[in-house]
Amino acid sequence: MQSRRVALRGHKFSVGQSVYFTASPMGRAGASGVFKIVKLLPSEGDDYQYRIKSPGEAFERVAKESQLDRG
Repeated sequence: MQSRRVALRGHKFSVGQSVYFTASPMGRAGASGVFKIVKLLPSEGDDYQYRIKSPGEAFERVAKESQLDRG
């Protein structure tokens, strides 16, 4: 019996990169926009996560890779 090897891919975005964040339908209105990646986080299932920050907000958010596009 052969063992299956799954190719692990890395994060799509890097720290310092600007990205466009699309909030989930249950998220707060006005939450979408351009954010900066401040930290790479472990995956949740098959979706990597990131800590992101908007220049207009005093706090950081956690976003899934599927919610981000190149800025």
